[in-house]
Amino acid sequence: MIELYTWTTPNGEKPVIMLEECGMDYELHMVDIGANEQFSDTFTAINPNAKIPALVERSRGGYAEPVFESGAIMVYLAELKGQFLPRSSPQRAKCLSWTFFQVGNTGPMIGQYHHFNDAADERIDYAVTRYRDESVRLLGVLDQHLRTNHWLAGDYSIADMINWSWARAGMDELSSHGASKYDALADWVKRIGERPAVRRALDKLQDAKSSKG
Repeated sequence: MIELYTWTTPNGEKPVIMLEECGMDYELHMVDIGANEQFSDTFTAINPNAKIPALVERSRGGYAEPVFESGAIMVYLAELKGQFLPRSSPQRAKCLSWTFFQVGNTGPMIGQYHHFNDAADERIDYAVTRYRDESVRLLGVLDQHLRTNHWLAGDYSIADMINWSWARAGMDELSSHGASKYDALADWVKRIGERPAVRRALDKLQDAKSSKG
């Protein structure tokens, strides 16, 4: 059985979407980051970096090595199931390129914009402007690619799943700063959001969050 430790954030949504797309059995363990549960001894034993999501897979002969960092989790699940990640290059390389585009770019930049714009105790205009402009630029990179590609890396893959939650959040939060012009990206966000597995994933996360409360 797969145990997934997560929360209702863009990072937390990614592996739930993947698990639903693969039709895998799993248990959701909600880690309330608003209550700092990610810093508990129980959770840091799974992820010493104290960040969600994290995964423990206990179904193979007692194997229970944790997997943390969302990019690693997506690749791990894809290889475990043999789905949503091509096995050979150049298709595999393209998929991994767009997968880690999210890990190194849209997630950190949009996340920092949200922090400095909405959560920081002190407003620092330079930080807000820097992260806002870079976030809009990165969403534009996705939009430009999607003008001539139905999915990010050939067939629907982990590259699409991992980018979707942050793109959706960024399009919403940055719509008044230029993101609203990205029609190809908006169509892709809508297309993925209509997938039954994606809807199930979001519903299950919200139900689990409500039950925890």
